[in-house]
Amino acid sequence: QAELGKPQRNCYTLPGSDFSYGLYIQRTDGGVPEAIGHWNTVKPRTTSAQKMPRDFITMNRGALKAGYTTAHEFNLYYKAKDIRRKDDEYSRFKRSPPKVPADFTYGITSRPCTPFFDLLQHKYKELWMEQQRALTAAQRVEKEKVIMKDKVRETRTTFLRRHPLPAKEESFWHLPRLEKV
Repeated sequence: QAELGKPQRNCYTLPGSDFSYGLYIQRTDGGVPEAIGHWNTVKPRTTSAQKMPRDFITMNRGALKAGYTTAHEFNLYYKAKDIRRKDDEYSRFKRSPPKVPADFTYGITSRPCTPFFDLLQHKYKELWMEQQRALTAAQRVEKEKVIMKDKVRETRTTFLRRHPLPAKEESFWHLPRLEKV
């Protein structure tokens, strides 16, 4: 029942002052003295020998040498001779790593810093303008060459002016019927 003269409560009562919130673990929860005095290290797990994946390249080569051709024969060969891939510990790269110079750095080399003096003098703008002028001049020279080619076009008239036809020699003999003309 509700207390007389007080509003009805719709919540739970809180536990006492000696109550501690959270999860209490008997072995590890010893407070500050436990944390300072003891080093609870995790024991390394011993991993069981992992079964390496099958080496299908070697098994296929062996099946072909044995003369098998169908998928069923290949499956029978896989069951008979289960060849696994070798562990990476024995790989060529781990046995003899590549020889690298002592001062060798992996990755992209850092860009050299931009000199502020060149920025203040607008040197990069001047270099760009110079390149543009050189490019324009080269294009103009190329265009002039093309125009000169077009101007000196070889026509029949220019050819005849340079190499005139030989003059016809006048013949003194005429046909008799054309005498009276």
